[in-house]
Amino acid sequence: QVQLVESGGGLVQAGGSLRLSCAASGRTFSRYAMGWFRQAPGKEREFVAVINWSGGSTYYADSVKGRFTISRDNPKNTMYLQMNSLKPEDTAVYYCAARSGSYGYTEVGSYDYWGQGTQVTVSS
Repeated sequence: QVQLVESGGGLVQAGGSLRLSCAASGRTFSRYAMGWFRQAPGKEREFVAVINWSGGSTYYADSVKGRFTISRDNPKNTMYLQMNSLKPEDTAVYYCAARSGSYGYTEVGSYDYWGQGTQVTVSS
């Protein structure tokens, strides 16, 4: 089992940057494929980016491709989401998630563990 805690959210102007972190408990962090999801008010939770166990493979939603970068540091049990060129439509609660098994899944239901979320607000 793994517990996840997100941090790094906040209020930023359009065009600005933020880096989110996801700290994981346990000694088996490197066994999990990880992902970032987000949920805006009144909308369903949606996929943002996923990363495989080693960090060597990543996949992004079209809406964030070229602006966001997902990465992980297994010795530190931490995953990151670097967000650049932020837009007001990026405003949402951002969640990290972990799944035991193959990488590459973008469906919310494919993930076994979730953090509590961190709010990102982008002002215009």
